[in-house]
Amino acid sequence: MIINAGGRCDIVNYFSNWLIKRFEEGFVYSRNPYVPNLVHKYILDPKVVDCVLFCSKNYAPMLDKIGGIAEKFNIFCHYTITAYGKDIEPNVPSVEESIKTLKTLSGITGKQRVAWRYDPILLTEFYTVQRHIETFETMAQKIAPYVSFCIFSFVDMYKKLEHNMPEIVPLTQNDREKLAEAMGHIGKKYGLRIQTCAEKEDYVKFGIKNSGCTTVEILEAANGVKFKTAPLGKARENCKCVQSRDIGAYDTCPNGCKYCYANKNPEIALQNIKNHNQNSPILIGEITKEDIIKDGAQKSFLYGPLPNETSEQRRLF
Repeated sequence: MIINAGGRCDIVNYFSNWLIKRFEEGFVYSRNPYVPNLVHKYILDPKVVDCVLFCSKNYAPMLDKIGGIAEKFNIFCHYTITAYGKDIEPNVPSVEESIKTLKTLSGITGKQRVAWRYDPILLTEFYTVQRHIETFETMAQKIAPYVSFCIFSFVDMYKKLEHNMPEIVPLTQNDREKLAEAMGHIGKKYGLRIQTCAEKEDYVKFGIKNSGCTTVEILEAANGVKFKTAPLGKARENCKCVQSRDIGAYDTCPNGCKYCYANKNPEIALQNIKNHNQNSPILIGEITKEDIIKDGAQKSFLYGPLPNETSEQRRLF
């Protein structure tokens, strides 16, 4: 099974000490967001965890820790770096700082375990199609040597997005085609594989692969392993990614991104994180007597040997 440490919130950026504590103690609790008193327990052991997925906009807090995790577990890192500034991503590091951190991360994990996410693509009067194209090329030139591929997707127009971002300009089909064509050309220019995730449109004609951001094939290539089989997650329409178990919580990410689907609004997130205890087995709050704790379904889908584990590596945890 796959552990997801970044789907519901930016655990790497804001809760890295808690995450390391979970690996040290060898288990984690995850509260069901739709049945709040139902809690699943997951064992953090490479015998049953085939891969740990990270997704973050700032890996700086984990740079001195992620190598130890990678020596014991298969991992894959999604690094989101977009064209947006503080007007849309108020608490995200600058592009320059993010690229510097990405290069360091790639040196620790290997480029095959890192993907660059340029998503979601959205338009405003300031972030125009042309601005995206120019910014993407500037970034691609610097990032391409340090990642295995780049993923992009166009913003989904959730109802709360219309409320949180009244300045958004709807993407037309022509906008999408123009962006995809330019990104495909830029990818070819810099030797950067470009692919989409959860997009119904096919941009193969522009050299863009229509795939998922976390497929079995991606995880196999990144970690030198082979899956027997693995169920698809179907987290979103048109999603082709492998199923994972998220250990985060909604409404807990302080990044404050206006387009975020995982936060109702930044104020709620800031209130919720006041209940975070880095020594608790669950991300937010504590386990109570009303909670029902169940063992999460865990089994390995891998063929062959586990990642090499020496006594020295075991002492890292």
